[in-house]
Amino acid sequence: MTLSKPKTAKIQTVKGTGNVFRDLGMPDAELQQLKSLLAAEIVRALYDLNLTVRKAESITHIAAADFSRIRNADLGRFTVDRLMTVLSRLGQRVDVAVSVRRKKVAESHTALG
Repeated sequence: MTLSKPKTAKIQTVKGTGNVFRDLGMPDAELQQLKSLLAAEIVRALYDLNLTVRKAESITHIAAADFSRIRNADLGRFTVDRLMTVLSRLGQRVDVAVSVRRKKVAESHTALG
């Protein structure tokens, strides 16, 4: 019996935009990216401060269940300003920089439906 070399499939790689939500074609990609970044900072603050969700609740007066949702990336109930408030109550300072650019033609057609 002769063993043949397995054929290797060519894997195509594509450079991402830096926003996985945009890469997946989600219509609210920038909002989802921002919320995810804020949530990641909340999780980091909980870790750095060695806080359980119960302890975080007692400090911030934000429900422990909300911290659990944030840790599980279940961000549908959260607005950007609410996530920023959580960070603030955890003793974090949030600086925001905004830049506005025109969408590329393909993006604007998707947004306009």
